[in-house]
Amino acid sequence: MKPQTLHCHTTFCDGADSPAAMATAAFAAGCGAIGFSGHSPLPGQEAWAMDPARVADYRRAVMELKAEYAGRMEVYLGLEQDFYSPDTGPDWEYKIGSVHCLLMPDGTQLPLDESAATLASGVQRWFGGDWNALARDYYERMARVDTVTGGEIVGHFDLITKFNENMAQFDEGDPAYREAAFAALDELAGRGRIFEINTGAISRGYRTAPYPAAFLLRRLAEKGGRITFSSDTHSAGTVLYGYREAVQLARDCGFSSCWYLTARGFAEGPLPAV
Repeated sequence: MKPQTLHCHTTFCDGADSPAAMATAAFAAGCGAIGFSGHSPLPGQEAWAMDPARVADYRRAVMELKAEYAGRMEVYLGLEQDFYSPDTGPDWEYKIGSVHCLLMPDGTQLPLDESAATLASGVQRWFGGDWNALARDYYERMARVDTVTGGEIVGHFDLITKFNENMAQFDEGDPAYREAAFAALDELAGRGRIFEINTGAISRGYRTAPYPAAFLLRRLAEKGGRITFSSDTHSAGTVLYGYREAVQLARDCGFSSCWYLTARGFAEGPLPAV
């Protein structure tokens, strides 16, 4: 099977390149499909989320590419719908459900992936320095991300570990942390949601392994969970970044198949040839 990436950002949100440039790169890399998943509009996060006024132009640009590549590469119109974003309606070919921030009691948003310092400061302020308390809050939302966002794909499941290379901020082996993560994973897997093995933080220099962590992928395999592969690409040079290593990780964790988006919806197939 040809690889596909369904997590792709462009200049319509926080990506560096246009949809046309991303499609050109995906086709050159041998992708069977590219799915565009612009960040849904989110008040207070305009630096990276899509401007509501540009959503119609985004749709138009992707649909033009769908027509241009017909018969050569599938192009899908998707959205990365944030937990706190306003409803964007059902008129998308797929959605990725993600939690990029947490809403605090005073109404402010605590970004989870902006910087290590911002996250650490927020944990100190709002959780008394207790990273497991952050994890419980985050994974409680992740457990519901599909029902809230309508996302068939679970975006970067353990995003709160973005800056935790070598356990720099907290211990992912702590039983309390794992209990919170496992509870959310089990709920989502039980509802048949598809977890992306996401290499985006590797291409941007934050991690050396994809989301989710290997111990979570092993748990997912034990539960009969579903996976797909995504580069969470923000530039034309990273459309399939780290796929070979990600596919090997999936095999090592017990997976022999993954899920692909097709014209008839999601379908199971062999791990991609990369």
